[in-house]
Amino acid sequence: MPSLSSINALQASVVQAERQVQRDQVRVNEDADRLEASRDQLAKDKQTLADNQRDSNQATQAAQKPLPTVNLPRAIENPPRSEQQLPPELAVPKPQINTLGQTIGKFINITA
Repeated sequence: MPSLSSINALQASVVQAERQVQRDQVRVNEDADRLEASRDQLAKDKQTLADNQRDSNQATQAAQKPLPTVNLPRAIENPPRSEQQLPPELAVPKPQINTLGQTIGKFINITA
């Protein structure tokens, strides 16, 4: 017949084993969460790498295109006035006409 001390020792061992199982289960869950986060980060890193490689390839291809040839004597000459043009950001805007035939600038000056 088993003694009371052996039953108590057995129960204590079972409780200790259950606690260990619970701790191990928590660790397994934490490891699974970390693994999932690592997989997500890996997918992001792969996408970033693919984007960087694509951009690098495009830059390389753009750099390999031949530059247009420049006619140096023509570039140094002053072209006639009819061929000269200011860049769009420096050009004076043309006045716009409203439905009454008034330029917007005159309309603003009169009503102000």
